[in-house]
Amino acid sequence: MPLGLEWRASYWFTTLVVGSGIAIDLLVYSIIIPVIPFQLEQLGYDGVSGLAGWLLFAYTSHIATFPIAVLSERYSSRRWPLILGFVMLIASQIMFMEAPNYAVMCIARVLQGISSSIVWVVGLALLCDCTPEKLIGQQLGLAMVGFSIGLVLGPPIGGALYERFGFRGPFVFGIIFSVADLIGRFVIIERAESIKWGVDPLVPNPPGGDAEKDAPPAEENTEEPKAKPLSFIAVMGKLIRSPRAVAAFLLTLLYGRVNFVQEPSIPVHLQTVWNLTSEKVGIVFIAAVVPTLFSGPLTGWIVDRWGTEWITPLCLILAVPWFVAMSIESKLGLFIAAFGLSSFFGSGVLPPLTAELAAVARGIEGVGYGHVYGAFNAAFGAGSTIGPVIGGQLYDHLENGWQAVVYLAAGMAALGALISIYSTGDDPLLKATWRRIRRRSSLASGSDATS
Repeated sequence: MPLGLEWRASYWFTTLVVGSGIAIDLLVYSIIIPVIPFQLEQLGYDGVSGLAGWLLFAYTSHIATFPIAVLSERYSSRRWPLILGFVMLIASQIMFMEAPNYAVMCIARVLQGISSSIVWVVGLALLCDCTPEKLIGQQLGLAMVGFSIGLVLGPPIGGALYERFGFRGPFVFGIIFSVADLIGRFVIIERAESIKWGVDPLVPNPPGGDAEKDAPPAEENTEEPKAKPLSFIAVMGKLIRSPRAVAAFLLTLLYGRVNFVQEPSIPVHLQTVWNLTSEKVGIVFIAAVVPTLFSGPLTGWIVDRWGTEWITPLCLILAVPWFVAMSIESKLGLFIAAFGLSSFFGSGVLPPLTAELAAVARGIEGVGYGHVYGAFNAAFGAGSTIGPVIGGQLYDHLENGWQAVVYLAAGMAALGALISIYSTGDDPLLKATWRRIRRRSSLASGSDATS
């Protein structure tokens, strides 16, 4: 029996490993957000907001998402793909750090996008494999804290290291933490392996129980036989025919755009309006993103108890006024507060979306967690690819570019709220409300008839 089998196979340890992987992925992504515009200016480039947007575009070109999703479901192992993904992440950072020109930077960013696809698709599928269904929302919410942690740590660390050590500083930091996090990939034990030793993470032991004594015999814990793997076309056909799946992917696409449309413009906007340095821009990101550390676990907990129907549109609706408030240029404090609250409510959508996709996978025969999270990653990648490019171009080419950027974010959040009201959850909010109205109307008609 492997040493530490029970805790190495547990859903809590898997949540920690997947969450830390997401954190490192977002750290690598965000650590150069406050750095790129200043570095490009130093190199003599014009229109740096647009150029920075294209670099972020390169990062989110998840060209390998669908092959990764299909292969992760076709073959049983998820641990080794995660290890490969982190090795690629480390190699791409070294390539970016030593890139002699802008074109090589873009190539390195594409490789980071491929490794990011592996971290997200395989990691989320691995977590759902070993988590009891009633706890999936909670554990996904906790894992998504890594998203916020990466965004919190990346910009200020990147700005400070760039100021003190130059362009290589942020990359060396990211490489060190990526290597450290790689160890967790080797330690984890997948459910398919732990079951062979009589430990099933889906069947928690009673308090104080012994894994070897309390776990059912290995032959009783065997996994259900898998159906013949579906082709990519067959999987996509099943997902497209599911209104719930289509709505989840549209919301993910919008979430990616809303979340990233401002990113290449924020450092330049803060420098232009309030004359902030790259280090101070990083501090603004800390103050704005810290609230998101709490929104993910909170909405994940709500999803497990009351479903995704009302929390998803509520978060999107509450984000809208704060996007609008970010257009006001009078006080830096107001901007930071609005940035923080828009991030809090916006990031609160992520756990409900990932839990919604887990429900889609359970409800469609032949579709696995790897498939839905592959499609999720593709939709998120498309949104976060288009978002920075659109945001950068609007900011550079319109007289009131910043206002256009934040109003666009507000409009997309409002559109997402409408979609979620109509199609999210087992019993979508609009349909449930309409059913109640009709029931009350019929009851009122019946009482009038009897009187």
